[in-house]
Amino acid sequence: MVLLSMVYTNFLTNRMAEEERNRVAIFVRALEDATVPLSEACFNCCDYTIHQQIIQTNSSIPVMLVDETGRIDTAINFGSDDRKDWEKDLKKMQEEGFEPIRDFANAIYFKESNILRQVRYFPFVQLLFIGVLVFFGFLSVNTARRAEQNRVWVGMAKETAHQLGTPISAIISWIDYLQTIRPEDNEVNNVTKELKKDVDRLDLIADRFSKIGADPILKAENIYEVLNRCYLYMKVRAPRGVTFSFPSMDTYKPLEVSINTHLFEWVIENLLRNALDAMDGKGEILAEVYEDQDYTYIDLSDSGKGIPNSKFKTVFEPGFTTKKRGWGLGLSLAKRIVENYHSGKIFVKKSEEGKGTTFTIQLPK
Repeated sequence: MVLLSMVYTNFLTNRMAEEERNRVAIFVRALEDATVPLSEACFNCCDYTIHQQIIQTNSSIPVMLVDETGRIDTAINFGSDDRKDWEKDLKKMQEEGFEPIRDFANAIYFKESNILRQVRYFPFVQLLFIGVLVFFGFLSVNTARRAEQNRVWVGMAKETAHQLGTPISAIISWIDYLQTIRPEDNEVNNVTKELKKDVDRLDLIADRFSKIGADPILKAENIYEVLNRCYLYMKVRAPRGVTFSFPSMDTYKPLEVSINTHLFEWVIENLLRNALDAMDGKGEILAEVYEDQDYTYIDLSDSGKGIPNSKFKTVFEPGFTTKKRGWGLGLSLAKRIVENYHSGKIFVKKSEEGKGTTFTIQLPK
């Protein structure tokens, strides 16, 4: 559209420029005839009404008359009556290589009218308008797409929490029933004790899913304590060849950050699971906490396979996974929890294939 408009506008402006050049020639001829008659008798017998009309109707084309010595005789429609400004305009036109109209002893310089300039720049205005339209159209489509993704996320999470609720309640009932019929049986008590731990874990997972789409309550929590809980939970489930290096609660002063504990622990656990999957049963997972004036940072590093530079942003997209069995939702969910619910950021700080990866979580104080 813009290309066709530019071609057609160029055709129109060339025609209009030629017409303006002809109008200037007629204007100058009328001005000379009206101001320099051939004789006194001719001046008395001729009617110069049409000449005056031609001169008066030029209210748009800037015209300048320069004599043979280079002195400006007169100039109209230049927007200024100052001769110094006229001389600057004349010098600029001469430097640009403008070819004046030669008539008798004068050289006639003129510039495009405002209307012609407006027509000449119209395609660029049109391009700007279309660009703005495309930009806002993209924003609208992108917003609608994100809103649809959010509805899918929330719907999936709510349905998962709902589906987990029924079997959890049933398992709790069965545990109570076993304890009732075998109150003295130590083996049964040990089994029910472990079952309760698993049920509590399922209940926590259901609670996490239920918070997706809602406004979670943020509370000031000691980040070292939160990391320690995640470390203790994952340590017993990690292969023996994996070592953990987490900051000790006894070594550092409490550092409080506003978080939703259930959701934030979910983020840490997802990162730790990905680290374990990347190390194939052997390696080290390192956690580091530091801060500046505005933010608290948590670095989680592993000595796993690493991530190519081109995939640093892709890893957070839903469906991206390098596992044979995986949904590719862990990091996407972590990003949503950190950014949407905690007003923070999560990103790949550094990674090298074959040496490991460091993820950084940035949280506002």
